[in-house]
Amino acid sequence: MLKAKVGQSIDVDNFTAGAQTASIATEGMEYAKLGFLYTSVKNDIKEVIKGVKSVTDAPIIGCTSSGCIMTPDGIIESENGFAGMMAFDDPDMVVGVACHEAGKDPRAIGRKVAIEAVENAKTTRAPAYFYMVASPKEEEEYLMGIQDVIGRVPMFGGSAADDKVEGYWKIICNDKVFTDGVAVAFFYTDNEIATSYTGAYNETNNVGIITEVKNDRTLVSIDNISALKKYAQWINVKPDSLIGQKLLEASITKPLGVKDPLGNLTVIRHPMFGNDEGTKTTADDTITLGNKVVKGTAIIQLEATVDELINSTGATMKDVRKQLYNPDPAAYILVHCGGRKLGIGNRLDEVHKQLVKEAKGVPFITVFTFGEYGYDEHSSNICGGLMLSFTAFGKN
Repeated sequence: MLKAKVGQSIDVDNFTAGAQTASIATEGMEYAKLGFLYTSVKNDIKEVIKGVKSVTDAPIIGCTSSGCIMTPDGIIESENGFAGMMAFDDPDMVVGVACHEAGKDPRAIGRKVAIEAVENAKTTRAPAYFYMVASPKEEEEYLMGIQDVIGRVPMFGGSAADDKVEGYWKIICNDKVFTDGVAVAFFYTDNEIATSYTGAYNETNNVGIITEVKNDRTLVSIDNISALKKYAQWINVKPDSLIGQKLLEASITKPLGVKDPLGNLTVIRHPMFGNDEGTKTTADDTITLGNKVVKGTAIIQLEATVDELINSTGATMKDVRKQLYNPDPAAYILVHCGGRKLGIGNRLDEVHKQLVKEAKGVPFITVFTFGEYGYDEHSSNICGGLMLSFTAFGKN
């Protein structure tokens, strides 16, 4: 039987914040098997980890969250930082955790991490499910490497984030804290686990063929027209209004998307910077995206109102619960895009109210990321942005 609890702290002393968080999260647990730990970039994360480890020897995995986290107790935020952790206790669950900093060959690193996670679980089998956290750069390559080893095992997770897209994000893996790389947690369990992975945007009639891509994530042209000009035409604004990070903010309610081959899932591609790398030129007019796109495939302009972004959280939580044979889960891990949070703005409390209502007393922790990972129905595991990756863990 899986038991889960969530704890949090905004204590100004980082060691104390970690100890308080872990004490609450592991209260009543005989032996915690894993802790999902999320902090602010403002924290001294190594001190937070020392505080956690003073309470529990459970493996730890997580990352920094953009601006805040959410638990049943509220929106957890502070000028001095925050820490939150969900702990799992299940005598029949085995978890293998492993990580690696970035290097020259991210796919090879993915393979190495997968092998280490299997070894750390003291088994030779592929897991039933896995969680991945990475820096927002080479997620697809890490994922391919992991799947080279274990196959297409269902996954969930998201990329580390900071508060202003400045590169200050951190990945947390046991006693390690690093900026670029990947960490995984492999779950060996017979318990039900289900993920609802969605952008919950509406499709428009603005569709084009990607005709040029540079370095996987720079969209150069659509229908042989400069990408930024084409996108500006679609949303009826001038390209000059989309220079640099202005594009990131403008595209939260009007992003781009690509369909999986079966059409079951539209994966969001968040336009991040206008004119590539955020510098204004007269000849570039490209779009730097948050994830990979491929030449010769269709790309769609999507849209959603702020009301729809808010309401999608409750609807997605309801959907993931319905996927379980026993719709009475032990816990929820809710990965919510930090960009969506930015678009929702000062109405974030409405999201929290929806999550509390749909959780029906089940513990949850919400992290705000710069990339979200998951799958839907018969799609493969995919990395996207501006999405929700909500996972429910069954009690048995």
